[in-house]
Amino acid sequence: MKNRSLVSITDYTKEEYIKILNLAEEFEKNPTQRILEDFVVATLFFEPSTRTRLSFESAASRLGAKVIGFSDASNSSVSKGESLKDTILTVSNYSDIIVMRHPREGSARFASEVATVPIINAGDGGNQHPTQCLLDLYSIRKTQGKLDGLNVAFVGDLKYGRTVHSNVMALCNFNTTFHLVSPLELKLPSYVKMHIKSNNLNYHQYTDLSEVMPVADIIYMTRIQKERFSDPIEYEKVKNAYILTANMLSGCKENMRVLHPLPRVNEITEDVDVTKQAYYFQQALNGVYVRQALLASILGVK
Repeated sequence: MKNRSLVSITDYTKEEYIKILNLAEEFEKNPTQRILEDFVVATLFFEPSTRTRLSFESAASRLGAKVIGFSDASNSSVSKGESLKDTILTVSNYSDIIVMRHPREGSARFASEVATVPIINAGDGGNQHPTQCLLDLYSIRKTQGKLDGLNVAFVGDLKYGRTVHSNVMALCNFNTTFHLVSPLELKLPSYVKMHIKSNNLNYHQYTDLSEVMPVADIIYMTRIQKERFSDPIEYEKVKNAYILTANMLSGCKENMRVLHPLPRVNEITEDVDVTKQAYYFQQALNGVYVRQALLASILGVK
């Protein structure tokens, strides 16, 4: 994995997923190691982020790396009209690896083709979010004790939800049964469903969240993403489509856990936070360990 970009979750194999998860376990036991003191990590966030950017910067800092970059493109030369190509080529001169989030789908792939250092895709529009996917796999394995043979329900914005797209593709390696809950307008795209079909796995589609509560091992809630809608009226129609409350958790499997990539708006009420099923804040912490594993692997230190 040394010097290899991570743009799509399909860039890595099942065996490589497992390697990253196992390495993340090691970092969870000992997160502060000065093994990247000779490296510079650039974080280029052309789109707002809290957890992804800060967890990457925390991961790099805990490993001793220097962190450069920007969290607002308006504070960079992009505001002067600089092209993405020129930005990437320039920052490649200053760093050993680039973590990039960009609102345009395909931007991370383009960046990986022009950069002289590895690129980690921290989200490209509504396309993919492979590092969130890996921390989700880590969270699922921690809570269920395995990845194979689980019933995983994805709820909410399955059309624009890049975390969902990456997760479905990755979980196709683990004999998963998929339960897809969404408004008709926000169904999982056909190209993602093709990954399920090509692996001869089963998926079921619903509009009613209550139908999956008794069967799911994981309920993966997602925010209806206002910023992905060109028509505000269409957003208003679906913004409150699914709201998970503590009362709805009665009758679910003993081992069921609720995940969410965050931020949440109102799709999970705060009374869920104190239940044993709530795992989304620990899930966010797991991102530090997984991103430490990625940085160490791609930079060839582990």
